Amino acid sequence: MKQPLLEVNNLKKHFPITKGIFSKEVGAVKAVDGLSFTINKGETLGIVGESGCGKSTAARMIIRLIESSEGSIRLEGQEISEINGKKLRAIRKDIQMVFQDPFASLNPRWTVRRTLLEPMKVYGIGKQRDREEKVYDLLNKVGLDESYAYRHPHEFSGGQRQRIGIARALVLNPKLIIADEPVSALDISVQSQVINLLQDLQEEYDLTYLFITHDLSVVEHIADRVAVMYLGKIVELADKEKLFNNPLHPYTEALISAAPEVETENKKERIILSGDVPSPANPPKGCPFHTRCPKAMDICKEETPKFKETFEGQYTACHLY
Repeated sequence: MKQPLLEVNNLKKHFPITKGIFSKEVGAVKAVDGLSFTINKGETLGIVGESGCGKSTAARMIIRLIESSEGSIRLEGQEISEINGKKLRAIRKDIQMVFQDPFASLNPRWTVRRTLLEPMKVYGIGKQRDREEKVYDLLNKVGLDESYAYRHPHEFSGGQRQRIGIARALVLNPKLIIADEPVSALDISVQSQVINLLQDLQEEYDLTYLFITHDLSVVEHIADRVAVMYLGKIVELADKEKLFNNPLHPYTEALISAAPEVETENKKERIILSGDVPSPANPPKGCPFHTRCPKAMDICKEETPKFKETFEGQYTACHLY
């Protein structure tokens, strides 16, 4: 059996809540509260959920932009959650990120050429001539003209800037790319172009993606497996076809029912969830979803359901099963 490229086990991030003149800790915001999943080489794992469920926090912990409170992150079997210095620098070469806002993630003073050259200089990759060739090759690969190399970010559209962000993520030949809402800030017409580009590049470079989004139609198009997050936890994880054809968790059902559909025949009945998402600073006892769940039982208010394999290849955390 092949070892997964990425293994995340019981990952947590609790931000302390302080009060008073001495900043006494009086609680914690449980942004991520026990996340576990694996990603195999060449696979795309999609993580979906409402805003505030902890998707982006999880991504930033995996890439070590923020430190985890607890848990394990392994890349090709190597524990990376506690490494620092040169070891962390080496790992950062293997995990790259495409951010939601392409304008904020690019240095406005740098030309595209410098943006792509700088990572190769930092890691000592190739000679100057080889680096220059790679810059122009990558621009072609992401659908931009070579002449754009001497322009600055403000001279591009949102879609073009995101293509530059993708090229920057590719420049170090990473093993894993984390795409955090990479198309949510783009027009609908541009979204499909960027999604198709990511799929083409995955096939050409044998890339592995962790794709984070709140848009189910996007994840249905690009992902191999899908993890559904709610209040810092994964509530369902399955192959894309199984999850969309037979959602098990009531939250997954509600999300899928709310997704826009083009076909008017066989339309799913919309499931309206009552109430708001509870605060991660004060999550409910038992199942975190029971306060909004139309199928909640008494046990849901008392016991936290275990995340387990309900059917072959389909995992869920729900007392219904």
